[in-house]
Amino acid sequence: MALYVVSTPIGNLEDITARALRVLQKVGFIACEDTRHTHQLLNRFNIHKPLIRYDEHVHHRESPRLLKRLCQGEDAALVTDAGTPGVSDPGARLLQEAVSAGVQVIPIPGPSSVLAALIGSGLPTDEFTFLGFLSRRPGRMARELKEAGNTRTLIFFESVFRLKKTLETAQQVFGDVPAAVGRELTKIHEEFIRGSLSQVLDVLSKHQVLKGEATVVLAPQLKSEKAEGQSAK
Repeated sequence: MALYVVSTPIGNLEDITARALRVLQKVGFIACEDTRHTHQLLNRFNIHKPLIRYDEHVHHRESPRLLKRLCQGEDAALVTDAGTPGVSDPGARLLQEAVSAGVQVIPIPGPSSVLAALIGSGLPTDEFTFLGFLSRRPGRMARELKEAGNTRTLIFFESVFRLKKTLETAQQVFGDVPAAVGRELTKIHEEFIRGSLSQVLDVLSKHQVLKGEATVVLAPQLKSEKAEGQSAK
């Protein structure tokens, strides 16, 4: 029995790995976030497997059923709509329960919007902190950013509809640090907006309509910059 954690493309279907396709072809069933979305992916590669919807809304109902089948000897794959399951994703709960139940959990690495945004940002990559989705409440968001600190590169997801307000909050917390916003990563209209936070905000203000998913990367402050900021207060 094994639960394969299969990373799937975040946009460009050519990014799926040969190993991922082989695993999806051999497992007994696939647990997925949206059966319609995953069905389209499988059809593209001529893979036909039973799909079971698994997300936060059905976790309490489906998790025991999935674990029972796994413990009875079936192999299964867990996928999300895009990228790596378990990263800011309801699959994390299923993975924790599978490990606790003694199920063999096997990661199948692949596309990740976190790493794609980081390496495309042009900002320091040696140390970084991933924050997932920040709170929608401005006050709580500011506290989350302050608690994370800015001694290393920060990465987080944000809806394009809240992106400007979130970057304004980040600017209030950290100052005008270098930043990058990756949007529609690996897709036809992929875009990186780079510069200081004020420059990025200026570019975003000229977009009449923002579409797609956004991944934000903030550069760490240098110690000298922090000292200057503290002395100016």
